[in-house]
Amino acid sequence: MPKQKQEHVHTGTHRDYRSGITPAQGETSFQVVVEETDLLVVAQSDLSAEVSRIVTGLRGQIKAYMALNPAFGPSLTPVDVPESAPALIRSMADAAQLCGVGPMAAVAGTVAEFTARALMDQSPDILVENGGDIYLCSTRRRVAAILADPTGGASLGVALEQDDFPCSLCASSATIGHSLSLGRGELVVARSHNASLADAAATALCNILRSQRDLERVTARAEAFGLDGVFAQCDGKITVWGKMELVALEA
Repeated sequence: MPKQKQEHVHTGTHRDYRSGITPAQGETSFQVVVEETDLLVVAQSDLSAEVSRIVTGLRGQIKAYMALNPAFGPSLTPVDVPESAPALIRSMADAAQLCGVGPMAAVAGTVAEFTARALMDQSPDILVENGGDIYLCSTRRRVAAILADPTGGASLGVALEQDDFPCSLCASSATIGHSLSLGRGELVVARSHNASLADAAATALCNILRSQRDLERVTARAEAFGLDGVFAQCDGKITVWGKMELVALEA
């Protein structure tokens, strides 16, 4: 039988997986919630008010576009948008077109990137996490945890060096969280400098991951999408491709 999603550890007001996100010296972390958007931000100072303003504006653009173009929101396939559309709408649509998914498959990563980029002048070191999708700008080495088993905690991470940034790592799962997935994989993590692409690709790759036999298809498709790297896990077996230097995390 298909595994039941473990929503209590991934969704909700307090997201347990965030307890492993540790700010470096001289940084602070804070949560910003605007309607359904729930962000954890690590920055050099508390920019809560600025983040709230930025996210409110981004959500307003998305809602306005969907009101005028009703097919954009619910579509599970790519949707053409004009050049006159807002930049974040075009970014979502372009990534969805490349990966063969609906544009909203890229919304979390896109919001994370556009938020982080708007704050880089105030905080060159900034991480924005949006439901398991992250966008990072950093002047120092970082390690991003991979959470394939939310009940057991993360034991693996991806090492990111100073010249790797900006960088996005976006996750999709058929067994964790509330996002729609057509596959059965425990986890796919896609890496790219473009968070819209990473988010859309994670969804597309997780959709085709239904058994261990599909792991090779995932890596081949990741390369075709132009990703920088991918991690995939299904039925306890993993595959890793590209720039994904895995490191063991301390218990």
